[in-house]
Amino acid sequence: MTFSMYDASVPVFKQILTSLSAIIDKAEAHATEKKIEPAALLQARLYPDMFPFLRQVQVAADFAKGCCARLAGVDVPRYEDTEQTFAELKERIAKTLAFINGLPQDGIEASAQRDISTSSGANAKQFKGQVYLVHYALPHFYFHATTAYAILRHNGVEVGKKDFIGAF
Repeated sequence: MTFSMYDASVPVFKQILTSLSAIIDKAEAHATEKKIEPAALLQARLYPDMFPFLRQVQVAADFAKGCCARLAGVDVPRYEDTEQTFAELKERIAKTLAFINGLPQDGIEASAQRDISTSSGANAKQFKGQVYLVHYALPHFYFHATTAYAILRHNGVEVGKKDFIGAF
């Protein structure tokens, strides 16, 4: 059985980012309906030492674009972390989806044994492509996407497992 690096990465990121975008719509509707200041949800956290919802979404998008870029052997685009609204978070997700949709599938397929570096200096991590995807990038991505979902659910946004999973 062949392990497809592309199938294990791009469609997975697309599925969860698309559902995260739909969840943001529900969060915005909830804030409007309940007359909650949007910043209250955007800055909500599960615990004081954790990132707020806004940052969780940014980091989830960063893991998706970074992972796919590294697997494809292209430079990781840098996004400024300037989003302050639900609409801006949705734009970041859309920009991320457009980027990963434009990557060459054959480059990602050929990445299983490619050397992957995640940063430089003392924080540098080195992996082979498949190990990077399965044991590093996907767990981090799911952590931040799940935490974003949990923050909203904890704050009363009516979302469930089907909202998180989305269409596949």
